[in-house]
Amino acid sequence: MSDIHALSGAYAVDALDDIERTEFEEHLAVCAECRAEVASFRETSARVAETETEAPPASLRDSVLSGISQIRPLPPEAPAPATEPPTSQGPSRARRAWPQILVAAATVVLLAVGVLAWHPWHQQESAADQVLNAPDAVSTTQHLKGGGELTLTRSPSLGRAVLVGHDVPAAGPGKTYQMWLQQPGQEMTSAGLMPNAEEPTVLEGDAGTAAAAAVSVEPEGGSAQPSKDVVAVFPLKAPSGGNDGA
Repeated sequence: MSDIHALSGAYAVDALDDIERTEFEEHLAVCAECRAEVASFRETSARVAETETEAPPASLRDSVLSGISQIRPLPPEAPAPATEPPTSQGPSRARRAWPQILVAAATVVLLAVGVLAWHPWHQQESAADQVLNAPDAVSTTQHLKGGGELTLTRSPSLGRAVLVGHDVPAAGPGKTYQMWLQQPGQEMTSAGLMPNAEEPTVLEGDAGTAAAAAVSVEPEGGSAQPSKDVVAVFPLKAPSGGNDGA
């Protein structure tokens, strides 16, 4: 059958009848190209099936399936056997193969679109959420002299900490809040800026081993060392026994 190469996709998704499957498996034994195509189809299908998806709406499925009749796919480039005589079953077999291939292709399209368009990426936890929801997360709140409060949450197992404010006054024109971490026996080092104190902000650096954290008011671009305008200091307990606290 001259178009037997075109059955690799339908074979990969089990869309052949018994006779076609038998003939194609005999062909696979001598065609490395088709074996590679079948392996590729099956690998793609397995990866798509393992991906968590939400079902696409029925309108998308109907749209894809309705367009199948209007698609005119090109057959793969394969040299036609010069000495193979035509058979009475060959043309009808080939004609039946194309709808099966199209159905298989439509199935892959539906699954792929479902992965890309309906995958609930928004449900994945952010870095801040991972710290806030960690089993060993411990929070400490400091009330500010100017009003409002800052809460530091640290997860020793993740080695990270998150700072979030409530009713914290603005740092002032040309100013910003800057976060600091202090490792045992060392000076404070910058842990990043906090331009919006109401948003959870992950401190940069290893908060799991830090002895203290602090927040100060600094110039808009930040400082190399904390100024005297320190608004909050959070002593941190040293890790011990795998259950640490802030």
